[in-house]
Amino acid sequence: MGVIRPVGYETSGRARGLTQIPVAPQPGSRTLMNPGKRLPKRLGLLFVVLLLGGCTVGPKYVRPSAETPTAYKEAKGWLLAQPSAAVPKGNWWEVYADPQLDSLEQQVTVSDQTLKAAQQQFLQARAAVGVVRSNYFPYVTAGISGSQNRQSQNAPLYGAAAPVNYGEVQLPVDVSYEPDVWGRVRRSVEAARSEAQASAADLASVDLSLHAELALDYFELRGLDSQAQLLNSTVVSYQKALQLTESRYRGGLSSELDVAQAQTQLETTRAEAVDVGVQRSAYEHAIAVLVGKPSAEFSLQPLPLTMGPPTVPTGLPSQLLERRPDIAAAERRVEEANAEIGVARAAYFPDFLLGGSGGFESSTITNLLSGPSGFWSLAGSAAQVVFDGGLRHGISQEAQAAYNQSVDLYRQTTLVAFQEVEDNLAALRILQNEAHIENAAVAAAQHSLQISTTRYQGGVTNYLEVTTAESAALSDERTAVDIATRRMAASVLLIKALGGGWNVSMIPPV
Repeated sequence: MGVIRPVGYETSGRARGLTQIPVAPQPGSRTLMNPGKRLPKRLGLLFVVLLLGGCTVGPKYVRPSAETPTAYKEAKGWLLAQPSAAVPKGNWWEVYADPQLDSLEQQVTVSDQTLKAAQQQFLQARAAVGVVRSNYFPYVTAGISGSQNRQSQNAPLYGAAAPVNYGEVQLPVDVSYEPDVWGRVRRSVEAARSEAQASAADLASVDLSLHAELALDYFELRGLDSQAQLLNSTVVSYQKALQLTESRYRGGLSSELDVAQAQTQLETTRAEAVDVGVQRSAYEHAIAVLVGKPSAEFSLQPLPLTMGPPTVPTGLPSQLLERRPDIAAAERRVEEANAEIGVARAAYFPDFLLGGSGGFESSTITNLLSGPSGFWSLAGSAAQVVFDGGLRHGISQEAQAAYNQSVDLYRQTTLVAFQEVEDNLAALRILQNEAHIENAAVAAAQHSLQISTTRYQGGVTNYLEVTTAESAALSDERTAVDIATRRMAASVLLIKALGGGWNVSMIPPV
């Protein structure tokens, strides 16, 4: 249809905020000396047709498949929790029933700077959805302008009736709207929404990782407290043994070599007890950072590790796809990449633009808002790319490759998730058996030490046999403490691998 414009004005440009340019009537255009009723009806009909006839190009999203086992292999032979048992949603660390750990974990939630940064990243992604969604609506600008002019009397076409000095006041309103005929905006909103949901899942992953890291550091620190307690008590025993050996030496019952061996063993154990403090300080400082405090202002009193790992319900492997935030984030990014394919394909179709402007214009402000001062203009346009040198084809291929990559990453994430669950199920099962064996070894070493000490006190053997038995007993006891610490760490890692009670339904709506 012909271009429609009022007398003396033309709508120019595809940019938002159309500019009114005075022109003479052009051939083929419809001049609106008296605004009729057919023009608004036709443009309104065109607007409705563009909206109702719109479609969304691009593939419909289908969640990609992922290979899922029917059961966890390493769960065989492991005492599983009863169906009614469950990791508390959110505060999963409460299964350990440790008030000090609970207090520290709560501080992570409100004070950790890494977690705060992840929260801000989610807020950015959520705000981006609103930015993209704004393209659903028209773009409207309004303004006011005024000028005072003097025309040259020597100008061409200057007539006696033309004013030498004149003013002009304008109050225009411009409207520009691009209908989402092919679903480009809808696909863009879908992509932005999926990214925001992925960002929310990323936030949950960071939250889970930080709380798990604190629990790991906490139990490692408590394990070192147990090591320190064991070494300090052993130092006390070795001091008594040294006193006994020195007494026997003064009585002629032991040699100077026995005294030297007892002294060496005592000082070596003292050094090991001091060395534990180096590792403990590092864990204490790490916990301080996690709870958002300077290391100089944070300390934890020694408290030996006495608890055992709780029984953790694993659920079915298929449930893991809904319980791991990193899997949810990877799946959301697959949908985002799928939507980007639709955005790329929409570029193959024409673009439509509807525009209009209106307002008031007068030489004086006194009659600016009167009826004769009003003006308006409506216009529409369509544009199709005829040749782009393969630009759209390249963008479409790029979007398809990005989608394929996101599917591969999603499947890899699920495989790693199943691996982590299996690893820690195996660790808990094997360490439990190792703990039983090590406890028997500790008991045997203690019995051997008692026999060696009795033989030495009876003069049957020298002190070397005693020091050998003492070293074996201490080594077995330290190994038992190490196994207990590793069991607690494996339980934390298993809870983390299972999602920490998180569920995909916890992703906030965007």
